[in-house]
Amino acid sequence: MTKTETYIQTAKEIAAVLEGETNNVARMATVSCLLSEAFESYFWTGFYVVDPEKSEELVVGPYQGTLGCLRIPFSRGVCGAAARTGEVQIVEDVHAYPGHIACDVRSQSEIVVPVYGPDGSLFAVFDVDSTEVGSFDAEDAAGLVPILSSVIV
Repeated sequence: MTKTETYIQTAKEIAAVLEGETNNVARMATVSCLLSEAFESYFWTGFYVVDPEKSEELVVGPYQGTLGCLRIPFSRGVCGAAARTGEVQIVEDVHAYPGHIACDVRSQSEIVVPVYGPDGSLFAVFDVDSTEVGSFDAEDAAGLVPILSSVIV
């Protein structure tokens, strides 16, 4: 199966499992799990949620993988850039990214997608790391954005 086909198939699986579920933690945990299982290149897969008490800071949410950073300010790293700009961040080589936060030194490339709530405000970012340089591209963004657009209810 191609990468695009895998995203399409995984999106169908996610939609089926999430149908009727209203708890956002359960929804995020399910998305993290199913996407992590679908792609061998996904080393760390999960959410950083906007802290309701510190609106310019992300706090780790449901994820699959090794220990993640507990908190990331909007002013730092790839996740912070996605939260700050509202744009998907694709980083071919994290070691060449100014201000990269190394939560796990094995991370080599990364994609981060902003995740919005039903009211249109930023709810979280979805972060995927790979142990390979250049793992992510526009095809990944095109696959992830539609999946993540309906996660938060």
